Amino acid sequence: MGVTVLIVDDHPSFRASARTLLEAEGYAIVGEAENGETAVEAARELHPDLVLLDVQLPGIDGFAVADQLRKLEDPPIVILTSSRDRADYGRCIGECGAHGFVPKADLSGAAIAAFLVA
Repeated sequence: MGVTVLIVDDHPSFRASARTLLEAEGYAIVGEAENGETAVEAARELHPDLVLLDVQLPGIDGFAVADQLRKLEDPPIVILTSSRDRADYGRCIGECGAHGFVPKADLSGAAIAAFLVA
């Protein structure tokens, strides 16, 4: 099995698109979550290698979720994503413990792979 991924986004259409795109590029999607609370639960249960995490979620936002995920016993790599530009979030991306940021429009297997070679 390839790199396991949990997709977290409140829009079902984005989750479906991301799943299709990443599976076509060899990633194994082990789960999806639609908000921050279920994302943390799913990460604890599924132990994904990577979490693709939307910044703007209902309830707790992606920055708070990333902070919680980095405290897990075996934390996943967290890649934040948004329809907004990276510059809109300033230092929040690094401060929350995320490994990086990929705009939704630029999502690809190669963009994700760049964070796996660190």
